[in-house]
Amino acid sequence: MLIPSIDLQGGRIVQLVQGEKLALATTDVDIWISRFRGFASVQLIDLDAAKGEGTNDVMVARVCAALPCRVGGGIRTVDRVREVLEARATHAILGSSLFRNGGVDITFARTLADTFGPDRLIAAVDSRGGKVVIHGWRTELELDPVTTVRSLEPYVAGFLYTHVDREGLMQGTDMAAIERIARATSRKVTAAGGITTQKEIDYLDALGIDAVVGMALYTGKLQLPSS
Repeated sequence: MLIPSIDLQGGRIVQLVQGEKLALATTDVDIWISRFRGFASVQLIDLDAAKGEGTNDVMVARVCAALPCRVGGGIRTVDRVREVLEARATHAILGSSLFRNGGVDITFARTLADTFGPDRLIAAVDSRGGKVVIHGWRTELELDPVTTVRSLEPYVAGFLYTHVDREGLMQGTDMAAIERIARATSRKVTAAGGITTQKEIDYLDALGIDAVVGMALYTGKLQLPSS
């Protein structure tokens, strides 16, 4: 399944290369809400919140009211998870908050699962150079993604695996890395990072893996199904 992505920064929808270099930006939220209407799921990430540089709460609420969104970015507390879910997000995506002192924070993961149920939670496991990265991809941990997924599996409904090495480059993704993650868990896996073609989406779909696509949709390289 194709899951379109909406990344928010500074009150705009943006697309970044490698999480840093601005490639595209627009304040026209309505046009993308219209184009993504009809999808079973949309991924909505507040990049400012992820980096601790503010929030885009008004835009998050606006998009969630119009589209079925899984929401991530800066979700670090039980109260914040509750706020996101009350804003009509279908799922809360947890990233950096699931790690502490260089390792997986099982205690916090268990608390979230006990409070909200695993079915409303998705764990974001971002990888660069074969290592897990957090804090908006700026902090590298001595953890490999496969071991991390296995540790978190009991507490979440699924995983968002982003292959940061390919993010925003539109040069294809790393299928072997994604397949290793899928083999490590019985939970639903969603892949992101460089997915550019319908062929890649179809290949992942055949494996039961959803595909998050951003840059290729915004640039028109990958056409929306209704186009």
